[in-house]
Amino acid sequence: MFHPMTLSENKRLSVTPLLSATAASTSSISSTSSEASEESPPTSARFELQDIKYHHFPCTHLSGSFSYRSLAVLAGHKGSISCLSLCGEFILSASQGKDIIVWQQPDLRPFTKFGQGDGSVKAVVTVGNKVFTAHQDSRIRVWKVSRSSENVFKLVDTLPTTKDYLGKFMKQSNYVQTRRHHKKLWIEHADSISCLAFYNGLIYSGSWDKTLKVWRVSDLKCVESIKAHDDAINGLVASKGIVYSASADGKIKAWGKEGKSSHCLKGILEGHKDVSFNSVIVSEDGRWVYGGGSDGFVMGWEVCTSGGDQVASWKLVCETKAHQMAVLSMCLMGEMLCSGSADKSIGIWKREAFGKLSKIGVISGHEGPVKCVQASPNSVGGGFMLYSGGLDKSLRVWWVSKPSTTQKSTDEKSIILS
Repeated sequence: MFHPMTLSENKRLSVTPLLSATAASTSSISSTSSEASEESPPTSARFELQDIKYHHFPCTHLSGSFSYRSLAVLAGHKGSISCLSLCGEFILSASQGKDIIVWQQPDLRPFTKFGQGDGSVKAVVTVGNKVFTAHQDSRIRVWKVSRSSENVFKLVDTLPTTKDYLGKFMKQSNYVQTRRHHKKLWIEHADSISCLAFYNGLIYSGSWDKTLKVWRVSDLKCVESIKAHDDAINGLVASKGIVYSASADGKIKAWGKEGKSSHCLKGILEGHKDVSFNSVIVSEDGRWVYGGGSDGFVMGWEVCTSGGDQVASWKLVCETKAHQMAVLSMCLMGEMLCSGSADKSIGIWKREAFGKLSKIGVISGHEGPVKCVQASPNSVGGGFMLYSGGLDKSLRVWWVSKPSTTQKSTDEKSIILS
C-alpha cells in the first residue's frame, strides 16, 4: 500500500516528472538467514518536513586539496536504513521498518512514502517508471507511478506472479528441495531476498537461500534459477554482459550468457579464507571489480578480455585494508570509491593506475554501522553528493570534492552549497 505525503501545513511541492529510466543495484549484509512470516496490513502515516535537519558545517579537509561537508540528516524511517537507490531526480531510501521514502533532489525534501507494511525492505532497483523492491518475506514487489497522481506509487504485482505460480504448481518436477522435508517451486525464493540488479531487460535477485534468480521485466516471469553459492548471497551488480554475485562463502562469481542460452559461470573471484563478501561493485567501463569483505578489506580485480572484447579472466590487482571492521557497502563515482563500514565511517578512495586504491580520507558522523552508500552523478560545486544510510535510522547527505578539483576557500563553497 502507498501513502502520499501530507504537506498541508507547509509550502506544497512542485509537480515533478515520472521516474526516468535509471537502474541501480544494492546489496545487504546477512549473518543468519531465516524465514519471514506475512506482515501486518499497512497503516496510514504522516510525514512532516521538520524531519529534515540541515547542516551548514564548514568543509572538513581530508588530505591535500580534498574535503567534505555534511549537508543534512534526513530522519523519518522507523527502522535502520537497509538500501538506497537513485531514480532520476529522486533518491529512494528503504528500511527494516518496511517503509520506502522518496526524496527530491537537490532540495532533499520528502516527496512521497510507500510500501509500509509489506515486509522489511532489503533492496530497491528502478526500471523506467517501475520500482522493484526485495523483501525479507522472500518476495519481490513491483510498484508503478500512478498516472493520476505522480507522487503515488501503486503496487501492481508481486513476484513470482500468480500467473507464473499457477502455471507450475501442478507439476511435481517444478519443485525443489529447500531444506529437510520442505519443497518449493523453483521460481520461489526460500529465504530473504538480499539484493537486486537490472541489466538488459532482466531483473536479477540474490537470496540467503544461495540462489540467483532471473526475471524478465516485460512479463515479470521467472526465466531461470541458479544454484549460485554455498552460502547466502549478499550483493549483485551487472555490467557489460556479466553479472557478479557476492556471497558469504567468500567468493564473487561472474555469470554470463551468449544469445538466448541460460546463464553460465564465467569465473570465480576468490576472497580471503573464512571471510564473507558483503558488497560488489564494478566500474562504468566494466574493467574493474571491487568486493568488500567482513574482514575490512576491499579487494580489486582487473577484467582481462580476449579478442572481440570477450571476458577471458580476472586478475587480482589490490587488497586494501579499508576499515577496522566489516565493509558493508560500496559505490563508485568515476575514479572515486566510497566504502561504508560497520565501524560507523565512510572511506573515500581514489582508483590509481592498475586499479590500486589510495586513501583520500574518512567521513564520520553516523552513530551506527553504515549499511548503504550511494553517490549522485550530478556535479555540485566541483564535487558530488553522497548519500549514506545507517543502522542509526538516519539518511545523511554529504558533499565530497572530486580529486581534480582545485581547493576553494570555505566561504566560496558555503556560497555554492547554501
